[in-house]
Amino acid sequence: MSASKRVLILSASMGSGHDTVAAELVRRAREYGHHAQVVDVLGLLPYGLGTGLRSFYRSSVRHFPWAYAALYRAFLRRGTGRRPSGVPLARLAGEHLRDVTERTGADVVVPVFHLAAQLTGHLRSRGLLTVPSAVLVIDFAVHRQWLHPGNDTYFCLTDDAAREVRQDIGVPAEAPGAVVAPEFLYPAPGAARWSALFARHAPGRPPVLVSAGAWGVGSHLAATAELLVAGGFLPVVLCGRNERLRGELADVPGTVASGWVSDMPGLLRAAGALVDNAAGQTAIQALASGLPVVGYRPLPGHGADGVRRMAALGLSELAADAAGLLGSLERLTPAGPDREHRTARGQTLFRDDVLVRVLGLCGTPAA
Repeated sequence: MSASKRVLILSASMGSGHDTVAAELVRRAREYGHHAQVVDVLGLLPYGLGTGLRSFYRSSVRHFPWAYAALYRAFLRRGTGRRPSGVPLARLAGEHLRDVTERTGADVVVPVFHLAAQLTGHLRSRGLLTVPSAVLVIDFAVHRQWLHPGNDTYFCLTDDAAREVRQDIGVPAEAPGAVVAPEFLYPAPGAARWSALFARHAPGRPPVLVSAGAWGVGSHLAATAELLVAGGFLPVVLCGRNERLRGELADVPGTVASGWVSDMPGLLRAAGALVDNAAGQTAIQALASGLPVVGYRPLPGHGADGVRRMAALGLSELAADAAGLLGSLERLTPAGPDREHRTARGQTLFRDDVLVRVLGLCGTPAA
């Protein structure tokens, strides 16, 4: 591994979670003296299909969650029996990916999005991709569209997820843990500024973050904010890039409605807990920062499955109703054994550097 390697990362502009992981892999590769490049797999699809797929997904989760829930049950949820595959869609990008791989001289391809994993698996199984594919699964609940037996190996968040991959498709899988930027794992200088802001806004009220993702999506977010205010907390709703949602929540008394945040490490270190609905990168960053996570009103489909899986693994708590949410926050926001236990459990998600394992695959011949 002393020679410089070239890593091609296949991401997708679906929210910001996939791109956040991809960017951290690039940073690590360059720090180690290697080359890395990110390609949006949606951009490899012809006829504007990638743009249409992104628009459909965003509209569904924002306005028609029942539609995405149905789609998830049909195409994605893990289980037995024949179901529609993502390969026919993914293979439309095959020629473009082969061109990019050849042009960049990639030694290994790393999908961090499920459609990209279908594409690399399809190409590897037919000998059309001559370098190994290492799939980095960034979801807690591994749905079936992540899985293709043509891929060389899988890297998962948890041992349970890796075991399911091995059971379902018989491909090597291991769990080096989650990928976050190093700023989340250590005390953040910006935390003091956030703490001062919260103290000025609502003295004595523990700040609780409410995550809505990059697209600002959630169920009854205003009602959740009102509940937290009534419970003695300061709700800080992360509206992402949804300015309409931010405007609506700004009218909820006692609430901080935040747009896109550039200093997430500082914000997470200054908060008392995170109320999460998707088990995505914000939740993972919270665990890295030592912030307890409570799942509440999860998004349909993989969001709900991921939130439930996080709780089942003891990485977070799951509140079934308003009373459960307030009860969890009352236990977890103050210093004490409950908070310490939850924080310690969350830290177990961060084990090894997955990029080191990815680089170990370089030079593997095609299957």
